[in-house]
Amino acid sequence: MAPHVTVYEVGPRDGLQNEAAVLSTPDKLRLIDALAGAGLRSIEATSFVSPRWIPQLADADALSAALPELPGVSYLALVPNARGLERLLAARAGRSLPGRPELRPAVFVSASETHNLRNQNRGVEATLSDIGRVAATAKAEGLALRGYVSTAWGCPFEGAVKPGRVVEIAERLLAAGCYQVSLGDTVGVGTPGQTRALVELALRSAPPEAIALHMHDTRGTALANVLAALDRGIRTFDASIGGLGGCPYAPGASGNLATEDLVYMLQGMGFETGVDLGRLVAAGALAERLVGRRLPGRTLQAERARRTGEA
Repeated sequence: MAPHVTVYEVGPRDGLQNEAAVLSTPDKLRLIDALAGAGLRSIEATSFVSPRWIPQLADADALSAALPELPGVSYLALVPNARGLERLLAARAGRSLPGRPELRPAVFVSASETHNLRNQNRGVEATLSDIGRVAATAKAEGLALRGYVSTAWGCPFEGAVKPGRVVEIAERLLAAGCYQVSLGDTVGVGTPGQTRALVELALRSAPPEAIALHMHDTRGTALANVLAALDRGIRTFDASIGGLGGCPYAPGASGNLATEDLVYMLQGMGFETGVDLGRLVAAGALAERLVGRRLPGRTLQAERARRTGEA
C-alpha cells in the first residue's frame, strides 16, 4: 500500500481570516462542502475569537451549528481561551446528536513573545497556563485537542527563533494533552535545512504522528520544506485551498501553502492522500469566486489554464 499523508485543510479559518471580503455563512458552508467533497477529512472551519479582532470569523457560533454532516469528516475550531472552548461546547450541544460531525478544539501559542503579545494580547507563559485549563476541560468532555506553535521558524518582530524554544513549547502542549502539535512558519522564512534541523530536534521527544507542519509560501519554499519533513517521517501537513491566508498580526505573512500544490506533489511522489485533485481544483475555483480575487495556488492556475485555455 502507498504511504498515507494527512492533509489538514485550514482555508475556511486561516485562509479567510486575512481576506478583505467577509463571506456569508452560507458561502463558507458551500466552500467547506466542496472541500469535503474533494476528499479532505480534517477541515479547520472557524475560530471562536472575539469578532472585534477577527470580523471575518464573527459567525463562528452559527457556522459551527450548521456544519454539514458528512461521513468521515471532522472539523476543528480554534479556541483562544476558556471562553472560546465554552462557545465551542455550546455549538456542539446545539446540534442534533444523530450523525453529528466531530467538532474538535485547537489551541495556539507563538514561539516568540512579541508575536504572542500582538496576536493574543498576553505573554507566552500566560497563554500556556490558560491552555492547561482548556486542555483539562477538553479532556473531561472527551474532546481531542490539537495545538499550534506559530512563528516556529522566525518572528516578524524578533527575527530568528531558537529551535529549542519551539520544541520546548511543543513538548508542553503535548504534555498538556494535545494529540498533535502543528509547527507553523507564520512568515514563510524557513528553508529545508532549518526545517530538517527543527523536525529532527522535535522527534527526539515526540513520535512523528504527534508533529505536523504548517508552512507559508511567502518566499516560495513551502514545498521544499515539506519535502525535508517527509524525509524525516512527518506525515501530516496543513494547507489552504488556493493558497488563501496570512496572519493579520504578522506583517509580510502572505498565503499558506496551497492545498492543491501539496496534493499534486504528494500524489506524484506516490503518497496516498484520499483527495481527488480535480475536485480540489474545482473547490479552489469556487474559493476564487467567493473572495473575488485570483488566488496564488500554482496548480489551481495551471489546471484552470489547461482546461479553459486561459493565459
